[in-house]
Amino acid sequence: MDRKTLTEEIVFPVEFYDVDSMMIVWHGNYVKYMEKARCALLDKIGFGYLDMAKSGFSFPIVDVRVKYVKSLRFGDRVRAVASLTEYEACIKIKFEFYNAGSGELTTKAESTQMAVSEQTGESCFITPATFREKVETLMEAEP
Repeated sequence: MDRKTLTEEIVFPVEFYDVDSMMIVWHGNYVKYMEKARCALLDKIGFGYLDMAKSGFSFPIVDVRVKYVKSLRFGDRVRAVASLTEYEACIKIKFEFYNAGSGELTTKAESTQMAVSEQTGESCFITPATFREKVETLMEAEP
């Protein structure tokens, strides 16, 4: 059985403060772009960072991978697509960044977050039930 994937998409401009002296997005800023898209996806799920804090768990990033395909430049618009690929053992999100004007894929990335109990400080090897329930409810509701 194919599992549905929750996806959220945002579009934003490449700002001047994101580029280097060659007017190309500095490589480290893609992590910031991942964060923008991750926040949009988590908000769609109803489990943004404020909701996480209320749940008694933190979700630190434990792994980030980025594959640069083509440069984004000052003045480009970025279409960022974030897809939840794992939610039971951890929060794993796949990212694709496109030049919104040309439609070209510019960057692929992935992040993994692990639940940590705020009460005990221990890592959890399963995400909290409240998060899993929100994801599953949303997946059932989406066509």
